[in-house]
Amino acid sequence: MVKRAPKRKRPASRQVIFAPWRQTYIKRARAEAEDCVFCEALAIGKSPKSLIVYKGPTCSVILNKFPYNNGHTMIIPNRHTAEFDKLESKEFFELHELLKKTVVALKAQFQPQGFNLGMNLGRVGGAGIIDHLHYHVVPRWMGDTNFMPLIGETKVVSETLEQTYEKLVPLFT
Repeated sequence: MVKRAPKRKRPASRQVIFAPWRQTYIKRARAEAEDCVFCEALAIGKSPKSLIVYKGPTCSVILNKFPYNNGHTMIIPNRHTAEFDKLESKEFFELHELLKKTVVALKAQFQPQGFNLGMNLGRVGGAGIIDHLHYHVVPRWMGDTNFMPLIGETKVVSETLEQTYEKLVPLFT
């Protein structure tokens, strides 16, 4: 028997909620790195400092320095590229294998009720880091969004990046 999500009534008009507080994080991340933040992390290698959880032959798993939720990770090619359609076959395969492995690891460690998986390509496509493509993997739970980011300009993430790092590293070895 297939479980289906309950149907929700669609509002007559959708409300748009803006989150301008995210720009603070994006601008800070850009200002902290003279070069590509991902390439700098890859040069350091797998460590809590770089936030790289796993480094494979062509792609890696890295924690998001400014997470939306606990366990917010990214899958990146080790080669500096923004061109999804120009990924080599080995890169494309490993990128997607790591995407799958990351979802499995996050399910095991955090028991989320859902996920946001996505990639924004180019400035117009919404990429915060436009020169090095990356998948976002964001675990989600019922009620994980609240008024804090909108009213208090604060996002509550209930564990440190170091704690998340220590939980995930063993799942990628």
